[in-house]
Amino acid sequence: MDYGNQTLLKELILIGFSQNPKARILLSVLFSFMYMLIVLGNGFMIFTVILSPQLHTPMYYFLGKLSLIDLCFTSCNMPKMLFNIINNTRTISIIGCFAQMNFGLFLGITECILLAVMAYDRYIAICFPLYYTTIMSWRVCGYITVIMCLGSLYFSLTPTIIKPLVFCKGNTLDHFACEILVVLELSCGDLSATQFLLIGHSFIILVSPLIFIVVTYICIIFAIFKIPSAQGRSKAFSTCASHLTVVIMFYGTSVITYTGQARIYFIKKYIAIGYGIVTPMLNPLIYSLRNNEVKEAFKKILIKYSVK
Repeated sequence: MDYGNQTLLKELILIGFSQNPKARILLSVLFSFMYMLIVLGNGFMIFTVILSPQLHTPMYYFLGKLSLIDLCFTSCNMPKMLFNIINNTRTISIIGCFAQMNFGLFLGITECILLAVMAYDRYIAICFPLYYTTIMSWRVCGYITVIMCLGSLYFSLTPTIIKPLVFCKGNTLDHFACEILVVLELSCGDLSATQFLLIGHSFIILVSPLIFIVVTYICIIFAIFKIPSAQGRSKAFSTCASHLTVVIMFYGTSVITYTGQARIYFIKKYIAIGYGIVTPMLNPLIYSLRNNEVKEAFKKILIKYSVK
């Protein structure tokens, strides 16, 4: 099949953001600070959940997984992005681009599924508290983790396995990272199967979990209003509010990008900052500042190790 004029590309160019020297300095400082908050914040959550016996519950198990995913997701893109901003190189190898694209897609899909799982966990805890330890046993949590990882691996790899990408439309990506929608813009040949697959996957891994979360929270709200004590209702609302805030931030920007890309061609890299950088940065702050159990657990860790 003829794909037009092809050249053997060894690297791609990531346009990123402004190339103005002063703007690059400002962006490098801003994104470096944000990445530092991401590493410290999510590291704090992982550290606290692992070392605190009182947090060894399914809820915090999944919260620790969320922090680990956010840390890996941003580390997949941000170090290279910062290097390109500081050195103004803007290049990435073909192998590096595909690795970044598939690894980032795997982690993003995993987070979509995990947020739905966390909503289900809260639903069981609030609506069926007496059966919570039975339904959300550690064995079940393990099965969920395995299924979640295998499903994410399948959805992240099938688009490029079914139709290997061939570049013939230049080597410039209008983005700060290799995302599949942007990479497809440089690809040639018949991409209808890949695009159809992406639409189907977007519905399965974005729209379906979002609908599930909405229905779950409707059930949770009805259950909360049945709680007799005001203190019980307040605690239930508090545990759900943090998760719901994260869902709105992550799904809001992700759905806009992956279901309406034709209308946001020139701003998709800025929307990607929402789910790729801002949400991972705010997640640990939202969960720690609104969660007394996390704060108390961290205080106990500090007291325990400061005494030693």
